[in-house]
Amino acid sequence: MGIGVSVFLIAIGAILTFAVHATLSGISIQTVGIILMIAGAIGLLVTLTIFAPRRRTSVTEERATGDPVARDRVVERHDVY
Repeated sequence: MGIGVSVFLIAIGAILTFAVHATLSGISIQTVGIILMIAGAIGLLVTLTIFAPRRRTSVTEERATGDPVARDRVVERHDVY
């Protein structure tokens, strides 16, 4: 479940819980709304814990200039993203 689906479930659940005042026999619309909000919150937490810790890798480019035999080498480092 992605972030968009989780937010959608939370929004639909909030609408059913707080804005709809209709009644059905045998089912509570407010309870269904609360269940949808809880499911959306759990989905959002799971999605963020799985996809948030992705590491951003950086590449360091090193370029040596000067005489490789002599000791006067200069190494330039640039971070490439």
